[in-house]
Amino acid sequence: MQSSNAPRGAGDGPERPAGNQDDRGAPSRDVTYEDPWYDPLAAGWGELDGTGLPTPAVPAARGESGPVAVPARDVYVEVQRSAAFQEVRGSYRRFVVPGAVGFLVWYVGYVVTATTAPGLMARPVAGAVNVGMVAGLGQFLTTFLLTWAYARHARLRRDRAALELRWDTQELARGARGGAP
Repeated sequence: MQSSNAPRGAGDGPERPAGNQDDRGAPSRDVTYEDPWYDPLAAGWGELDGTGLPTPAVPAARGESGPVAVPARDVYVEVQRSAAFQEVRGSYRRFVVPGAVGFLVWYVGYVVTATTAPGLMARPVAGAVNVGMVAGLGQFLTTFLLTWAYARHARLRRDRAALELRWDTQELARGARGGAP
C-alpha cells in the first residue's frame, strides 16, 4: 500500500495510468501531494513579506512591532515571589508531602511485614483469603483513594488560585512585551 504523502509521478503506484510506460522511473519535477490537508502556504513555507524576506513564523499580535528589551524571565521571577504563587505552592506541599510520606510508610510497612512475618501474612481472614491478600488489595485501594483525594484537593483548593495566577502572569508578560492590556 502506498503512502498518501508520496509524490505523484515518482513510481509504480496505482495512480499511474497503465498505458503510460515511457517515463517509468523518472521523477516528476513538479511534486504534488495527495494529502488533502497539505498546504505549504498554511504551513508558512514559501510566503514572503513585502521586502522579499520570509514572513515570521508567528505574526505579532495586537499590532506589536517585535520583541522588547524586558525579558520574560523578570515577569516569572516577579510572579514566583508573589504571595499568590507562594500560597498555591504551599497548598500543594501541605497536601502532597504528608500524602506521599504516609503512602510510602504504608507501602514499605507492607513489604517489610510480608518478608519478615510470613506467618502473620498467611493468617486466614475468610476462607482462602489471608491477611497478605487483604493488605495487598489495600495497597490498590489506598492508591485510588489518594488519587481521588489529590484531585479533589486540587479542584477545591488550588485550581482556581492557579488559574487566576496564570491569567495574571499572562497579563504581566503581555505588558512586558508592550502589548495592549
